[in-house]
Amino acid sequence: MKQLIRQALKEDIGSGDVTSRAVIPAGLCIRARILAKSSGVAAGVKMAALTFTTLDPSLRCRLHVRSGAQLRPGKTILTVEGRARSIMSAERTALNFLGHLSGIATLSYQFVQAVRGTRAKILDTRKTIPGLRRLAKYAVRAGGAYNHREGLFDAVLIKTNHLRASGLSIEEAVQRGRRGAGRKEVVVEVRTLAELKAALRAEPDVIMLDNWRLPAIRQAVRLRDGRKPLLEVSGGVTLSNVRAIAKAGVDRISIGRLTHSAPSLDVSLRVIS
Repeated sequence: MKQLIRQALKEDIGSGDVTSRAVIPAGLCIRARILAKSSGVAAGVKMAALTFTTLDPSLRCRLHVRSGAQLRPGKTILTVEGRARSIMSAERTALNFLGHLSGIATLSYQFVQAVRGTRAKILDTRKTIPGLRRLAKYAVRAGGAYNHREGLFDAVLIKTNHLRASGLSIEEAVQRGRRGAGRKEVVVEVRTLAELKAALRAEPDVIMLDNWRLPAIRQAVRLRDGRKPLLEVSGGVTLSNVRAIAKAGVDRISIGRLTHSAPSLDVSLRVIS
């Protein structure tokens, strides 16, 4: 986290904050607060505080909410005290981390609430900004959703392109995946009912229904008929259709937009003394 913060601060400050140098006296100390300007779910609060103290260890931060907390407009998220120049120089970087991660947590929470009362779990994907995956997945958890695999190393996910490149059938690919996976989860992506039937015969841990329409999803649940593989829906999921998908009887719904398209939560810093 500190390495990432240092890179972000360097990107923003560069050779120096010329505005703060010109306008703010060198020894001036202030107190400021970061507040929410819209409703949402907090994530990245410690990251924001660490941004200030990484730039200037003499700054003092107080956290007023924890990750996963509900925010309303005007809610104080954290306060920071110390050198005014340092606070002004770290402000945007701290807000960027906080707003981005809280936005992910907020959207995740909205999807979780949309499927409440069903068996379906909401999961993220690997569609994250490079270098920010661990933070993004943490924010997903703060919103009450679950993480899919962290990367290519912790689960076997056999996609259509793997089958095309290898020339293997679904059954053969799942068998090889099982042998190579150890205790890791084996997931296979299917596009048609015929592929679903082949996947059911192969018995992976999870069958992923990629971009399936609702009637076909319902048919897939009937075909599984209580058998072992979990059914996961991925692709084309929105807040308007996710509950209908969940009520069809699937076990998991993975949603890329949790991390690649979540709107940043509106947060701002205000000097108070």
